[in-house]
Amino acid sequence: MRSYTPQDCDQIGYGISLKNKVVVLPRSVLPEDHLGQLFFCIGGNGANPNPIGQFVFLVSLATGEQCRFRRSDVVGTLKPELLPDDARLQLSQIRPSDANNLSNHEPLYSGYSFLEDGRYASGVWLCSPEEVWNYVEMQKPYQHRVLICDREDFAVMEAQKGQIIYPDKQTMEEFISRQKHDGATETNDLNAQSMLKW
Repeated sequence: MRSYTPQDCDQIGYGISLKNKVVVLPRSVLPEDHLGQLFFCIGGNGANPNPIGQFVFLVSLATGEQCRFRRSDVVGTLKPELLPDDARLQLSQIRPSDANNLSNHEPLYSGYSFLEDGRYASGVWLCSPEEVWNYVEMQKPYQHRVLICDREDFAVMEAQKGQIIYPDKQTMEEFISRQKHDGATETNDLNAQSMLKW
């Protein structure tokens, strides 16, 4: 099993945000039987740049289990190109940290992330356009392709290699224009504007 070191990280130190990034922990702070050093940071006061708090909340990319470590335990953020395929598949199963509870919210979309060879794990339920956006944002640095489908399994958004390929920019601009004309909510308009900047 590969050992990850600071040389495998694109950022180290306290001046960086860890949230929505894959981080490396040294083997010395992990249980002896834990299979890997790679974790996805979902938050915590210690995840902020120059943090006041000390704890970060993580999801193991070996087991999928949530855990808590000290910011001082984190080596740094892994270079995205070094993330192995099995960890990419595990990462694809993580819902955004602020996602609604599925026991009392109806999912409207499903998100899928694909490896370059086409492999993927099961879809992730998403309950709102905000959750869609957050899922895409957290996956795009690490996944070859991200696909969002509605409840009828029609594709509503697709990104490849970090770029939105569907819908195209012109379609998004027309959508924003229609939303403004039809008196759409400010939240939806802001989401559409954000997608154009992506």
